[in-house]
Amino acid sequence: MERLNIHTKRLAIRDLELSDLSDFHNYRSNPEVVKYQGFDVMTIEQAEEFIKANSTMQFCKAGEWVQYGIENIERGQLIGDCALKFDQHDTRIAEIGITISHLEQRMGFAKEALLGILSFLFERRGIHRVVEFVDAENIAAINLLKSTGFRQEGHFIENIYFKGKWGSEFQYAMLKREWEMMK
Repeated sequence: MERLNIHTKRLAIRDLELSDLSDFHNYRSNPEVVKYQGFDVMTIEQAEEFIKANSTMQFCKAGEWVQYGIENIERGQLIGDCALKFDQHDTRIAEIGITISHLEQRMGFAKEALLGILSFLFERRGIHRVVEFVDAENIAAINLLKSTGFRQEGHFIENIYFKGKWGSEFQYAMLKREWEMMK
C-alpha cells in the first residue's frame, strides 16, 4: 500500500501512528481548535479509535478522506494533521484540510504544510485541481488560503447544519497551472 511521506524544511507529513495519540488528543480535544472543523472535541478513547480506523484507509482511494500527521521534525512531535480526499469521480481532483495544534499556531506551520502538500499533489502526483471548503467565519484559514494563491470560487449561504446552527462556507481552489505560474 502506498504511503504519504512529505518533507518540508521543518515538517514531516506522514501516516498517523498510535504513538501520536497524546499529542493528537491534546489539540483535538480543544474547543477552539475544532471550532470550524467538521469534527467535535474528542475523548482520548475517540482519538485512539480514530487513529486505528484511519490506519485502514488507503491513500488516493476515490471519495475517502484520509488523515495524515504533521510532525515537527526538530522535536519529533505531532503538531497537527491534514486530510486528503481524492474526488469520487476523478482522482485528478483533491480536497484538503489542515488542523494545527493551538500550541503551534501563528508560527507558519500551516502555510509550510499546505505548500508542501500542494507541491506533492501538483508536482509528484500530477493533480489537476485542489479544493478547500472553509467556514465563512474562519478568518485565519481564509487568509492562509489567499496567501498561498488559492482563489475564492464560491460562497455558500447557510449550506451546512453545523454544530447546532446553520453555517456558511467559501470554496477555494487552485489549478496546477496556477501553481506552476507561482513557482
